[in-house]
Amino acid sequence: MKQVDNILNMVMRFLMALAMGALVVGGTYQVVARLIGANATFVDEFLRYILIWASMIGSAYCFYRDEHLSLDLVKDRVKGPVAIALTIFIEAAVLFFVIYVFIYGGIRMTVSANNASSVMRIPFKFLYSVMPISGVLIVLGRILKYLDLLFEKKEGKA
Repeated sequence: MKQVDNILNMVMRFLMALAMGALVVGGTYQVVARLIGANATFVDEFLRYILIWASMIGSAYCFYRDEHLSLDLVKDRVKGPVAIALTIFIEAAVLFFVIYVFIYGGIRMTVSANNASSVMRIPFKFLYSVMPISGVLIVLGRILKYLDLLFEKKEGKA
């Protein structure tokens, strides 16, 4: 299980590093192109797509690392069985949302996209495919977290 965890961590980190590198290179090119008066329309659209991909993969990585934005106002005020029930409810709600919106909705959106971008001529299917990819990464990360918690309880570490 640790191997799968390490592979998932490495894949998401690689994708984020690739996206961030592309944003830096593309942004630098765009600044230089504007200084010399060159047309950078292609790079503008490319950066827009990469930013969308980076933010979606980044959100999956934050969920994987349990560093995502959350409202803990209620969860921190309750203790005992209520806190456990609330945590289970929150996790179930997150999983439902991710499975229904990111994976199911993302697949439907990807399949139904028939047009292409105006400048790069890349099908929107490619752009939209990040939704189900991000959803699957989030679900895999949560499942690994649950399995880790389960094995910790069995070994008496919790």
